[in-house]
Amino acid sequence: MHLLKFIWHPGDIMSTVKRTSLLLGVCAVLALSGSPQAKAGVVLITQEEANLPPPRIKVSSRAITRGPRIEIPDIDDGKLHSPLHFKLKFHAYGGSKIDPSSVTVTYLRGSNVDLTPRVMPYVTTAGIDIPDAEVPAGEHAIRVELKDSEGRSVQTSFTLAVAKN
Repeated sequence: MHLLKFIWHPGDIMSTVKRTSLLLGVCAVLALSGSPQAKAGVVLITQEEANLPPPRIKVSSRAITRGPRIEIPDIDDGKLHSPLHFKLKFHAYGGSKIDPSSVTVTYLRGSNVDLTPRVMPYVTTAGIDIPDAEVPAGEHAIRVELKDSEGRSVQTSFTLAVAKN
């Protein structure tokens, strides 16, 4: 509390941006400080997001150029259980490399949800590998887009079918 009084003291010469950044940093440290309610897994999709209306488009996959490719591993039993191992592989061709900063992941709903900030810590040039992604039961349409070092892009969409535990 003493720190917050210092940050927001009217006579303080720190700019509003610096105060806001510092406050957000303090909140992040407090949030990551090991709350007993914290889950071990990474929440990929929340229940509230899963309750949004379904997408208005048909989920499909296509590639027109010799650009990169996104490989989605097969699911043996056809149903996943949460937490699940969310893993995609990226392939580049013709001497180019995958640009990890270009990866975007979208949960396709009536009002799409950008999952990129949640996924970005697990993105490499080889793909996305989240060993313990938490996803509610149901069918979830996901779109992944990326570019290679030559600027060629690819997007693919797929459905995660998650069974009730």
